Amino acid sequence: MTNRLAQAQSLYLRKHAENPIDWWTWCDEALATAKAQNKPIFLSIGYSSCHWCTVMEGEAFSDLAIADYMNAHFLPIKVDREERPDLDSIYMQALQMMVGQGGWPLNIFIAPDDLVPFYGGTYFPVEPRYGRPGFLQVLQAIRRYYDTEKQDLLARKAAILEAIQQSAVLPKTQQSDEDLLKKGIETNTGVITPHDYGTQFPMIPYAELALRGTRFNYSAWRYDIPQVCQQRGLDLALGGIYDHVAGGFHRYTVDPTWTVPHFEKMLYDNGQIVEYLANLWSNGVQEPVIERAIALTVQWLKREMTAPEGYFYAAQDADSFTSPYEGEPEEGAFYVWSYSELQQILSSEELSALEQQFTVTSQGNFEGRNVLQRRHPSSLSGIVEQALSKLFTVRYGATPESLDVFPPARNNQEAKTQNWSGRIPAVTDTKMIVAWNSLMISGLARAYAVFKKSEYLEIALSSARFILNRQRDNGRFHRLNYEGQTSVIAQSEDYALFIKALLDLHQVMPQDANAQQFWLEQAIALQAEFDEYLWSSELGGYYNTASDASRDLIVRERSYADNATPAANGVAIANLVRLALLTEKLSYLDRAEQALQAFTSVMDSAPQACPSLFTALDWYRNCTLVRTTSTTLDTVLAKYLPASVLSVATDLPASAVGLVCQGLACLSPARTAAELFEQVEQSQVRSL
Repeated sequence: MTNRLAQAQSLYLRKHAENPIDWWTWCDEALATAKAQNKPIFLSIGYSSCHWCTVMEGEAFSDLAIADYMNAHFLPIKVDREERPDLDSIYMQALQMMVGQGGWPLNIFIAPDDLVPFYGGTYFPVEPRYGRPGFLQVLQAIRRYYDTEKQDLLARKAAILEAIQQSAVLPKTQQSDEDLLKKGIETNTGVITPHDYGTQFPMIPYAELALRGTRFNYSAWRYDIPQVCQQRGLDLALGGIYDHVAGGFHRYTVDPTWTVPHFEKMLYDNGQIVEYLANLWSNGVQEPVIERAIALTVQWLKREMTAPEGYFYAAQDADSFTSPYEGEPEEGAFYVWSYSELQQILSSEELSALEQQFTVTSQGNFEGRNVLQRRHPSSLSGIVEQALSKLFTVRYGATPESLDVFPPARNNQEAKTQNWSGRIPAVTDTKMIVAWNSLMISGLARAYAVFKKSEYLEIALSSARFILNRQRDNGRFHRLNYEGQTSVIAQSEDYALFIKALLDLHQVMPQDANAQQFWLEQAIALQAEFDEYLWSSELGGYYNTASDASRDLIVRERSYADNATPAANGVAIANLVRLALLTEKLSYLDRAEQALQAFTSVMDSAPQACPSLFTALDWYRNCTLVRTTSTTLDTVLAKYLPASVLSVATDLPASAVGLVCQGLACLSPARTAAELFEQVEQSQVRSL
């Protein structure tokens, strides 16, 4: 017997379709029903590759006693946070206010009359354990409280709503501190400075800002910024967070040594990491391990994460089955190797060579098995590559050379019933998310500029064209696509990141004037829509949701804090500066200044929360336009020029090779390429 979620497009929602809980989706009918029946809403938010979401689905949400009580006394609603990041952001903030921390699954109780939350938590076990109460006891206590403590409930809701609304309004600062950029770079470099405790996340918005800091005089700075940036890149490319057999980066590692990952692979992580590693290479860190990590990640993307229509899938689960007869999947099963398996697969010479280059032992480093982690950044020997190819063949049932496309398992049933030649793969969430595709397009565009591999650009263009051609419905830009069907009006991160991707494509095609003009025109048009529906004329900056798609929200937020992905407003402000340079329209620069002023107070008080805003500030203060010939631009592309926009010039003075403009003023025409590069480098550090 299935519930309403059996008809959902979302893989995450469909995973709960056989729960005995009478789940609703977030919709007008559900909200009206809860209000009419005076039932508190139990809102549960998660995503398809979330491990503890999967655990709770199989435990508490499948328990008949819990379901009976839930159905009788609450209106249960399931939300995929990847569909509705606006809802997730609001209620995650509320949870953090209530209990001091958050996470997924996000389980929160909401009053039906005004949608204000009053209690919440993350994972609830069926029975009391891990220091957490049993879920049925929680439900019973919450319902008693809702029915009998009306005055306390009203006071609690009022305090929570006031705190949420106040957090959405930031004090304005008319003029930014001249030391603010330096403060931001130093603080956020500190966030990614290696430490010997806790989990390790890629944290690319922080790493990208730190990398921008390498072009300044860092001798007097608190950190050795180039060393910190290099170490972050090497940890990613060498660590167990990277799949050395088949490419692609996992979500994070559970240890400080970058060894044992949480095995899900998210498109947004991989897009950002590819861009960061390409930038690191162009900034002089040209270790073979970096080039290999990018190349194999692109191969993984083409083989496993690209739809026939050209867009990129969203994610692959951490868990997979070791046999079709298992009831539950096992974390990391697709990726790890017991020592006895390695002995059976590899020759003694291959295994010995593998042990010299990777952390392989008979005891293993993950529950008796081995996660591969490299010891050195140099090129791998032929025999080690041969060994890795054999492991690939065991995992996929085909050699790397012969396997162009590996079809996704779209759910657990497909994973267990298809006749796989190798191991049973993790489930792939095949939905298309504009923001995440945009991050990968930007990463591929930068990798193409640096390494000049045409396939990098080709697959980036395929995704961009799909979004342009298929993500409009009734004249509006949309966030999601499920096998050809658009869904959910675009949110600020979709606009901001896709505009960035369009500008990045414009930058890497100096030899094709028509293509450059096309991508710029698309960026300008989308920016106009972004401004119309999401710009806050009163406060400055961009709201998370459009003006006509916010009626079910208790507050309209303006995202400025970076998480796993860069904050929309930071990206959007940088886009405005780039558009101002390319179009010579100062209205873009005016809007960028307004937005920066809107967030300067939080940049000053909590710089570690918003590295992307400091990236935007760097763009605003050090923006440089380089106008030169298409031939010269092609060579400039591979250089690391993080505050520069490149433009093909057809009207240069005689004997000049290029013109460098610092914001609104241009320098004397450069007569040689060396003089041009010197002017650019000086221009990019003029305000710090």
